[in-house]
Amino acid sequence: MNKIVYLDNSATTRCLDDVVVAMSDALQNCYGNPSSMHSMGLEAERLLKTSRKTIAEALRVGEHEIFFTSGGTEANNWAIWGSAYQRKGRGRHVITTGIEHASVLKSFQRLAEDGFKVSFLQVNEEGIVDERQLEDILTNESIFISIMSVNNETGTIQSISKLVKIIRSKTPNALIHVDAIQCFGKIEIYPRELDVDLLSISAHKIHGPKGIGALYIRKGVLIKPFLIGGEQEACYRAGTENVPGIVGLGAAVAAAKKELTANKKKLELLKERIINGLSEVGGAHINGPVNAQQAAPHIVNMWFEGIHRGEVLLHSLEVEGIYVSTGSACHSRREEASHVLKELGLTGEAFTGAIRVSLSHLNQEEEIDYFLHKLKEVVSELRELAG
Repeated sequence: MNKIVYLDNSATTRCLDDVVVAMSDALQNCYGNPSSMHSMGLEAERLLKTSRKTIAEALRVGEHEIFFTSGGTEANNWAIWGSAYQRKGRGRHVITTGIEHASVLKSFQRLAEDGFKVSFLQVNEEGIVDERQLEDILTNESIFISIMSVNNETGTIQSISKLVKIIRSKTPNALIHVDAIQCFGKIEIYPRELDVDLLSISAHKIHGPKGIGALYIRKGVLIKPFLIGGEQEACYRAGTENVPGIVGLGAAVAAAKKELTANKKKLELLKERIINGLSEVGGAHINGPVNAQQAAPHIVNMWFEGIHRGEVLLHSLEVEGIYVSTGSACHSRREEASHVLKELGLTGEAFTGAIRVSLSHLNQEEEIDYFLHKLKEVVSELRELAG
């Protein structure tokens, strides 16, 4: 099988050609240390400033509010730990949801071990946060709240603006963090307009390199440094900067910003093509939002009557050159089913048999048609085998 249809873009994306060229140039021709005072160091520093400016413009924030990290996980860890430990003298109540990425959930688990009171917001069957519960659990002791903008498994979009208004009305001094890793570059998101304090992004979800990301920290917000040593990143994050990675992130952000509207429209059409095509498979169902306005344009979580194990379907499609996932790549090699689907209250085949299809603007209609054709065949074969 020579045909490859890659539909696992929420796990990672292929680097754009322009990103690879920009990174190669930085590796080969601009290898000075950005902290060095000679011309090669100054040129490397210029590249960092250019990427920082590009990201700041895409988020409509100040350049001084963008801090580079080793990826989305570090950005999330730093936002959570840095905020909680900085503000623990004001209170020890922190809040998140039960459907967050592992980098967020495990950070909150660490806080619980250190004596913080952690509240996990519930969601409905579509993955939407319970606004009334949020309002009820906020107190004067609440110092930090982290809620993702788009869920990486179901594509559920949270109404961050509504949630922020609830938080600000009851605890105006609490810090608010948004994990925008599955949102940024696909859907418009601007932290100042949302009135959030911290926001995480990652390069490899938007056709940039792995191992690089960024954290937006609103001007005037103080959090604990994550790495200590040198004076890089305004003394917030020590260590010689990953210049090629940062250049790649900047190039990926520039491309995403330029084509945001067109790419979003294409993703919506491809997703609609998939959803309409599922009717031909029979016994197909969607996990997540019914309303398209509450669903990201690039993620479809689906299950099929008679298919009990999602990984069996995954590998059957792989034989045909089609690559999907059963959930978050961070947990894909583990036996237990998705914590996200569990929080949605799903059971049976909807819980254990689900697969996630995640799109990129690089995907084409003929790839979707091939996927749907093979999906129908594979599901039928698996149902026959299962009797």
